[in-house]
Amino acid sequence: MLLLLTIGFIIIGFFGLISMKKDMESKFVFIKVNPENKGNASKAKSVIWWIVSAAAWGVVSIYLVGWCFRNYFG
Repeated sequence: MLLLLTIGFIIIGFFGLISMKKDMESKFVFIKVNPENKGNASKAKSVIWWIVSAAAWGVVSIYLVGWCFRNYFG
């Protein structure tokens, strides 16, 4: 069960991050091209939260893989 949870979390998270990547890139380019636009604060906040969530997903994935190795191979 733990192994399926780990694999599912990694695969679903990976596809979720990849599906949002193009949108975040376009928001970043818009912010870079139009630095004085009033709507940039919300776009910048969404890009920052995407980066934070990607980092959190990575940390949790690494922890789950280590946990699986400890339970199954340790």
